[in-house]
Parts: sequence; C-alpha cells; structure tokens
Amino acid sequence: MASTSTAAPGSSDSRPTRRTTYYKFMQQEVPAQRLILTPRVIILGYFLISAVFISFGIASLMASRKVVEIVYGYESVCLSNISDRIAYIRNPTTDKTCNITLKVPKDMDAPIFIYYHLERFYVNKRYVESRSNAQLRNLKDAKSVSSCKHEDFVDGREIVPCGLVAWSLFNDTYSFSVNRTILMVNKSGIAWKSDIEHKFGKDVFPQNFQNSSVIGGAHLNASIPLSEQEDLIVWMRTPALPTFRKLYGRIEVDLNEGDIINVTIQNQYNTYSFNGKKKLVLSTATWIGGKNDLIGILFLTVGGVCLFLSLFFTIGYFVKPRQLGNPSHLSWNRKQA
Repeated sequence: MASTSTAAPGSSDSRPTRRTTYYKFMQQEVPAQRLILTPRVIILGYFLISAVFISFGIASLMASRKVVEIVYGYESVCLSNISDRIAYIRNPTTDKTCNITLKVPKDMDAPIFIYYHLERFYVNKRYVESRSNAQLRNLKDAKSVSSCKHEDFVDGREIVPCGLVAWSLFNDTYSFSVNRTILMVNKSGIAWKSDIEHKFGKDVFPQNFQNSSVIGGAHLNASIPLSEQEDLIVWMRTPALPTFRKLYGRIEVDLNEGDIINVTIQNQYNTYSFNGKKKLVLSTATWIGGKNDLIGILFLTVGGVCLFLSLFFTIGYFVKPRQLGNPSHLSWNRKQA
C-alpha cells in the first residue's frame, strides 16, 4: 500500500511525498526457526541418511535374490542345422516348430510371468514415429495414416493399425507342459489399464493388416477390437533401449524344484536379418518386482558414502575440534534479547 500527501498550508515545499506501508513479511522479520548446522547436526544427518539407505538397499537386494528366474536363448538352437537362416525364417511354408526343455532350479510360486527378451533391436526416429495414435483410439480417424509411411495403404485401402511399429509385432508363440500336463497361459491383464482404456478404441478393428507382400510379424484377429488385443498393446510401447523384455503372459500354477518344463516354440520372428537375439524368460516377482540388483546396489552405495562421511566428520570433530562462534551474536538473537 502507498499513500500520497501534500505539504502543509504555508509550507514552501508543495511536492507530494510517497510513504510505503511497513510489513514484517516484506522485511523478512517474521519469527522463524533458523537451524544452525553444527558438526553434531551434520554428523547425525549423514548417519540417519546412511541408516535409511542401507536398510532399504539390503531389503531390496534380499527381495531381488528371492526372485526365481529362468532365461533361455533359443534363436540359434532352433535353427542350429540351417545354413541360410534368413531365407528359412522368411519362407512361410517351412516348419518353425522348436522344442526345448527347461529345469526349474527352485520352487516357483504363481503367478509365474512369461517374457520374451530381444537384444540388438535398434529403433530409429522413423520407426518410432511410424504410427497413428488417433487411428488406434477413434474409429472416425481410421483414415489418419499420414504419419504411417511405408505401412499406410495396401491396394489403395488404409491399414488399421498402420505404421512400422504395429507391422513388426512379435509373433513367436510358446506353449508349456509339465509331466504331460499342459500349463495354460493367461494372456489377459498383461497390458497397462490406462493404455487399454484411453489409447486403444473399443470400436476400432483391424483392417487390411499384414495383407501386403512383405509380412512383418503377427497377424491380428479382425473380429476383435484393438482394446482387447493386449499383445499388440504391449508391443506398441516402443522400447528406449535395444535390449528389452515384454510381458507375454502368466502361468497361474506353482512349479516345484526339479520340474522339467517342455516348451514348444513357434520360432517365426525374424531377428536373424539384424543379428538379433531372442530369449524366453520365466520369472517370479516380489514386492520390488522382478530380478533387479541395481536398485539395491545404488541404495547401498549412497548409504555407504553417507556413512563414510559421518565417520570422517566424527573423527575430525574429536581429533581436531573447531570452536564455534557464540550464537547470541547473531542478528536475530540480538533483537530478541
């Protein structure tokens, strides 16, 4: 607030004067607690941080070590006797069935998550942007294929879903059995709920998909809307790195240590043209998720550094202490005196 006043009658100075209203808040004189960082406070702070980080790091590592994981690379095993693997995998008439066996190292409690793991799958800007989010979401935008170069039209008709991302949909399949008992794979609920509800339309159905001369990956059921085709929804989340895993499904029964899992693989996805690798992963989960020691190691590293600093400052404080100034000489303490 500001006020304007004029000089008193008879005064020689008739110029207006400006006076600013005084606020303690504006002058930073509001009562407040000011922490004085003494050596004891600093040492205690570092020690508490180290205790929290080390505790969480140990808990994370223990949870990660409880995860039972089976990883099997099969891209070379399935075509071990084939000289021209690229031609073989591209030929639609060749039998691509591959049988492998996996041994359960420890008891695996349900649910057991099934992942496909790809390596050397490098994507560029053209690949990532070759999709139409509007088309995936709304039926009225079925003709929105301007961003789907190379996979936008076939015989003059729009492709739904268009683009290279959908075209390259992973198409290897897995079936499992133990002691001649088939293990059912639950493929529902593998995609993010937000993607199902907001990014893929319930009234959008595949049209002219994989009808061109070059087939990129899996086919889609034209009678099922995109919002219910969770394999596609999972795949459409493009990876940030060339090595990644994507959820394939879940096994809803427990497996015991020593069980032999017979796996039948339809080895159809072409990773051979870019020297990629394919792996099948079976994994349990804990409160921290899948097997990942990195989080625990990072927390232990930060906690260890803080613990070292607290010990370093403690030794320095007792070996060569430094006399502190008198807090009563601080400006805010003088005003209160």
